[in-house]
Amino acid sequence: MIDLRCHYLGLMLRSPIVASASPLTARLATLQALDDAGVGAVVLPSLFEEEVESDAMALSGRLDALTDSSAEAADYLPAADRSFAGPMSHVRLVGAAKSALDIPVIASLNGATDGGWVRYATMLADAGADAIELNLYAVQANAMKASAEVEAEYLHLVEHVRWAVGVPLSVKLSPYLSSTANFVRQLRDAGVDGVVLFNRFVQPDIDVETFDVVSGVELSHHAEMRLPLRWIGLLRPAFPDLSLALTSGARSGVDVVKAVLAGADVVMVASELLRRGLLRAREIEAELKAWMAAHEYSAVAQMRGSVASNAARDPRHYERTQYIHNLLVHGGVVAR
Repeated sequence: MIDLRCHYLGLMLRSPIVASASPLTARLATLQALDDAGVGAVVLPSLFEEEVESDAMALSGRLDALTDSSAEAADYLPAADRSFAGPMSHVRLVGAAKSALDIPVIASLNGATDGGWVRYATMLADAGADAIELNLYAVQANAMKASAEVEAEYLHLVEHVRWAVGVPLSVKLSPYLSSTANFVRQLRDAGVDGVVLFNRFVQPDIDVETFDVVSGVELSHHAEMRLPLRWIGLLRPAFPDLSLALTSGARSGVDVVKAVLAGADVVMVASELLRRGLLRAREIEAELKAWMAAHEYSAVAQMRGSVASNAARDPRHYERTQYIHNLLVHGGVVAR
């Protein structure tokens, strides 16, 4: 028997394969299908404070439009739609998922104000979330704001949320930090239970016919896995008790193997499930087990961190780019 159990954020998971936030985790029916497919946990779509406040303002405008209407006309006016008001759809999804699933349910939150982060994190925790992922998704374009100021603001809000809720917390990081390892240390000292590497920003494009700036979501590519893989390999020795999650680019059981060998506790998958369907989670699990059996591993815990930067045969590959060497040896470039 191969034991896939692992610990993440203090929770026992039956598998290191986690369904990360996507349209698949936004509906109870697909959440149940993911549970049936064997994933270890699910991350619900992020509650974005700006969207919540925008919805609330829209509802307020609809209600205000009715205030001057006569009672005789009320039966002919459309009822104001309260179903989208505030964060209640997210709260209801947390509660429904907790009632229906046998695996941990992780809520995700992206706030815009200190009060919003704390208020909505508390609501999600009270709804039954097993953990909360703080989604630090913000493009820092203010040329007058130093990186230290940005990180101080992040730490401030994390400390406020940590004080307000008792459930485990993870922080989904941007890859654009000036000193990733140092910031992870500060997060740990602030009481964070784990970090997710890395947040994938939606990048803009330009329509050359309409001259509009446009945006759209593209599914992740396999090569994107290398950046979080490097950082997990570097961070694992320094933070042996901090949960590390790899996200972006994982598509197979072998990718899960790589992440765990580098030191990841879990591997988050979304794009591959969107491409190939929910049952792909079961196939990834089978591929993971097949590799473990072929290499005589009986438990995921035996693998974790065995090729991290402190255990790899040549740890220099984690830190030094060796750009010219790789071009010559692996890229087929011939020196002239």
